[in-house]
Amino acid sequence: MTEMQEKLVFTRPESVIDRATHYCPGCHHGIAHRLVGELLDELKLTEKTLLVASIGCSVFLYNYLDVDAVEAPHGRAPAVATGVKRARPDNFVFTYQGDGDLASIGMAEIMHAANRGEKICVVFVNNTVYGMTGGQMAPTTLIGQKTTTTPAGRCITHEGSPIRMAEIIASLGGVAYAARGSLDCVKNIRAAKKYLKKAFDCQINATGFGFVELLSGCPTNWKMTPVQANERLQNEMIPYFPLGVFKDISEEGGIC
Repeated sequence: MTEMQEKLVFTRPESVIDRATHYCPGCHHGIAHRLVGELLDELKLTEKTLLVASIGCSVFLYNYLDVDAVEAPHGRAPAVATGVKRARPDNFVFTYQGDGDLASIGMAEIMHAANRGEKICVVFVNNTVYGMTGGQMAPTTLIGQKTTTTPAGRCITHEGSPIRMAEIIASLGGVAYAARGSLDCVKNIRAAKKYLKKAFDCQINATGFGFVELLSGCPTNWKMTPVQANERLQNEMIPYFPLGVFKDISEEGGIC
C-alpha cells in the first residue's frame, strides 16, 4: 500500500509573525492579517511599510505583522497616517481599523483624509459590533441586531440605519479606489485579496486614497458558533452590504 503524503500548498507569509493567535475561534481578523501579509511580501513592501492602527481588536495587528508601526488614538489612524505619509512619502503607509473605530469616533478623520486624497491605504474590518469593549452597537450594526446596548435589537427609529462606508467613501473626490469584500468563504477571500492589491497599487502609483472594507464575523459577541457566524455573513450582512468595487479611477481613466 502506497504511503499517503501531504502536499504543502502554501506557507506563512514572511511578514506575518509566527506566533499563536489570541483571537476568538471563528474571528476573521487572522484571515485579514494573512491577506495583508501576502501582499506585502508579493509587492516587496515589508521593509518600507509603516502601519497605523488605533483602538479595538484591530490594534492587535501589531502583534502579528512584522513591520514598523505607529499607534494612534481612538479613531485617529487616518490623521496619524496622513502625517506619517507626508513626512515619509517614500514609505508605504496603511491603516487597519474596525467599524467602531473608523465609522464612529473616527468618522471625521476618515472622511477628510479620503476627501483630500491622501496617498494612504485603509483596511476597514466591519463585523457590525464593538468587539473589544463588550459587544455594544456599532454604526454598522444591522436593524434588529441585538447588542449589549440594543438588547431588543437596533431600531431604525431610535438609532438610524447602518452606515455603508464603502459607498460613502467612494463618493469623495480624492478617492482612487473603494471596494467591499468578505472573509466568509474561499471565493470571497480571493476576491478580497484582489481588492486589497488594487488599493495598495493606488498608493504605489500615487493615484490617490485606497479603501477596502472587509466584512468579518464576531462569533463571541454575536453569540454564535463560527459556522453560524459565516452563515450570518452570507444571509444577512452581504445582502445589506453588497460586495464589489464602488470606485476605481484606473478603470475610469481618471487621474487623482
